[in-house]
Order: sequence, then structure tokens, then C-alpha cells
Amino acid sequence: MGDSRTVKADVVIVGTGCGGSTLAYELSKNGKKVILIEEGGYYHTGTFDNRELNMAGKISAERNMTTDVSGTINLVYGKNVGGASVHYWADSYRTPEDRLDLWKKEYGIYGHSSEDLSSHWKELDEVLNVHPAKEEYHNKMNQLVRKACKSLGWEGNPVPQARKNCQKSGHCMQGCMYGAKQSQLVTHIPKAMALGTDIYADCKATRLELKGDKVEFLEAVMIDRPSGKKSGITLRFEASVFAIAAGGFGSSTFLLRNGWKKKLPALGEYLAINPSPFVHALYEEPIVQWRNIPSAFGVEEFRLARFKENGSYIEGGFLIMANQLQPGSLSALIPGFGFEHREIMKQLNHVGGTIGWIDDVPSELGNISVNSSGKRAVTYHFGKLTKEVLKDCIRKQVLLNFKAGAKWILLPDLKRTKIFSEKEIDKIDRLELRPASMMMAAPHPAGGCRMGQDPSRSVVNWKHRVHGLKNLYVSDSSVFPTGVSVDPSYTIMAFSKQAAKFILED
Repeated sequence: MGDSRTVKADVVIVGTGCGGSTLAYELSKNGKKVILIEEGGYYHTGTFDNRELNMAGKISAERNMTTDVSGTINLVYGKNVGGASVHYWADSYRTPEDRLDLWKKEYGIYGHSSEDLSSHWKELDEVLNVHPAKEEYHNKMNQLVRKACKSLGWEGNPVPQARKNCQKSGHCMQGCMYGAKQSQLVTHIPKAMALGTDIYADCKATRLELKGDKVEFLEAVMIDRPSGKKSGITLRFEASVFAIAAGGFGSSTFLLRNGWKKKLPALGEYLAINPSPFVHALYEEPIVQWRNIPSAFGVEEFRLARFKENGSYIEGGFLIMANQLQPGSLSALIPGFGFEHREIMKQLNHVGGTIGWIDDVPSELGNISVNSSGKRAVTYHFGKLTKEVLKDCIRKQVLLNFKAGAKWILLPDLKRTKIFSEKEIDKIDRLELRPASMMMAAPHPAGGCRMGQDPSRSVVNWKHRVHGLKNLYVSDSSVFPTGVSVDPSYTIMAFSKQAAKFILED
């Protein structure tokens, strides 16, 4: 783009992930002129090369090197056209009925019941080719998890997948160069563009200008992709409606940088991250965990936490699945260094493992803040119950891997705790869960722009509209009152279809 300019549309959306892309498609399908703004670059599948370092620079924000303030949690999100859907695992769970009921009962979230979302699920199933993972896509680690789950008498099922003509390359987290994973890049984005949606990639939204109770325009700057710096070109986007869909980490950050914390006290609060502790396990037989799809089978026995009548914790509050990491990522996430680390790397073909997705405790959520210069800080509170759930999740993963035939299991803590049999499982009770003492990821952020009826405790109402404004909406995981308890991508898309309906009605 040669110079600064003003661009006009019916709707301007910030963000091109599961929320923004779905919203754009729905609105353009109904005759609206839509513009999508994306800070990251546009990389079509022909530019993908299955190389970890190269692809991390394209589709992973900050190359997945950003953490919370304690250095404990790796913040995983996208910064590219298609957002995190380009590197996600394509797990496509419908929102559990119990979670939708909770949100309605406890937070006043209307218009988002399973009945309200039913038609959206059906359309998404068709567009994204969602189906339970078939037998041929269960790699060795998934086969072992499935067998061990059955032996332990736990509930588990094939994971619903959004894939078509999968080549089993195992490079799902590096973006699918075959276009088989049905990310937004190959589904809703091209559909929206065919209906007239324009995408401004390398375009960073910086400021919303208000006039009374409406957004008058959005200001953005173009980014020079090779240097990553501002190019000096400023764009002014004018529209009747604006929507923020910058993701669980991005949407509240953008609004906080606009100085809106005072008018929206819940902004940046109630952050869920789906903490994801994992374990490594050495097996006698070859595993080669980086081939085929990641999560073909999921252990669902413990999705909901169980409590005694007096409220004390028993177990559960998480999902467990086979983990999948490429060799480069494994080298960084296997704790240790020197001879010990090298000996494990020599046996990498035999190293498998699992990962848990913890359902955040609603009373122990985190928050996002920005300082005077706009720098973001993510804080997550590992409260008493969260720590109990975390240890139980690791304990169940250790049991599962030993039942699957593991010779030993390595925990990703600073002390490099190694467990050689079930008799040593009490080592988990002695884990020091202090800041930066254990590695884990935060791949599924939610909250920060919480949905609700009370403006002092939420940012948007149940129609996704920001409290106190007539033409600003939020449409991504940041509106969820709590975590979803399963991969949130499908919930984001269904909610975004519902948001489009509300926008059209307004």
C-alpha cells in the first residue's frame, strides 16, 4: 500500500481466527460488506514447508516463546491470517451441555443453548468435515492410550476431527501444507472472500475512536513484514459495526491499550487458560509420536471434577490425550541438559507421552493487564484447588502411561522427576508447584471480555455487544465466562455464528 487512506465497509472485524473468520463469513453471506484486519501475515498453504523453526516464525505469535509473568506458562496463540486454527490440532468438540447450562444459570448467558446452536453445529460439521477420528489415524501413542484407557476402565472416545484427505504427516502444529486440516485458512476465509470480504494482513489495529455511545472509526498501521516494524502507513476504517475477535489473549489487550479499564472494570479479568501439564514416557517399542494426527483418542473419564459432600476435592477436572511434538520442540520440552538430555534424545523414536487439558477453576482465574507503554502482562493464579487438579492430572497420566507399557516416565519439572513404577507415584505429591518450577502450555485462553449481564463483572452482554456501546461487539473465546472444558474452537465458531445473527438483528 502506497499511502495512508480511509477505508469504508459495513462491518470491520479485528482478527481472522475461528471467531473473526466465521463472523465475516456469516455477515458477508447476508449481504454485508466486511473487512477483516490481521496483524500477522498471510501465508497460504503453498508457503508451508513442514520445518518447525520456519513455520513458528509464520504462524505462531512470538514463535511460542511468550510466557506469563511467572515464566511458568507458555502462551500459545496465532498471529497470521487464520489465527490459531492454522496450528491447532483440529479437535472439534461441541460445547458440553453442562457447560452451556452453567453459563446460562450462573452468568445469565441467554441465546446460546444447545437448541440455539444446533443448526450451527450441523453446518459446521459439513463445512469442516467433522467426524470421529478413524482407526487409520490412530498413531502408536494413540493406540496405546486407547488400550490403556480400556484396561483401566476409564471412559474414552475417538476425538472429533476437522480434516479431509489427511496425509498423516504429523505436522499439524506447523500448519497443514496439504490443506487437509480444515482451518479457517481453507474454509471460512476463502468462503468469505468469495462473497466480497476484504482482508488487510500485516495491519495492526491501534485505536478505536468513540463518538458518544458509538465507535466512529478504527485506526490501524501497516506492518513491514520483513522487519516487523511499522511502515508509516496509517489506515482509518469507518463502518456501521465493529467487532473485536483478536483471541483470548488479544481482544482484552487491545481494549486495555485503548484505556477502557475504567469504563469496563471486568476488562482483562477472569482469564482461563486451560493449563496443559504433560509427561514424557520411554517405551520399549518405537512410538514416533510426530507422525499421523495428534489426538485421535481422548480420555474423557475425568472431564468434570468430583467433590465430596463437604466440598473437598476427590479427582478429575481435565481431559487426557496422546501428546504430539516434533523433535525440535521435544528437545526444548524434555527437561535437563548435557549427557542426561542427550541420552534421552538418542532414544527419541521410543519417547511417547500424554498431555492433560485442565478445566480452569472459576474462582482461581487469571488476568491480563497492560502498563503505561502498552506492554501486556498475563498473570495466572495457581490456587489451592488448581494445584490439586494439576497433581491429579499428572497422576492419572502416569498411571495411563505405565498401563500402556512405559519403562519410565519423566515429568517436566525443574528437578527432572523420573518415575520408574506405580510404586513411586507418590513423588507427584512432592512436586513444588511454585513459579517457573514446571513447564506447561496455555493453548486455549478464554475470558478477559467476559459475557454477562452485570457491567461491573462482564464486558459484553449475551448478544456479544460491549456494555455501554451500540456498535461494538466481541466474537471469540474472550467472551466465555469460564473455560469450555474441551477444545474451544468449535464453541468459538458456533458462538460467532450466533453473534452474526444478533448483529444482523440489531
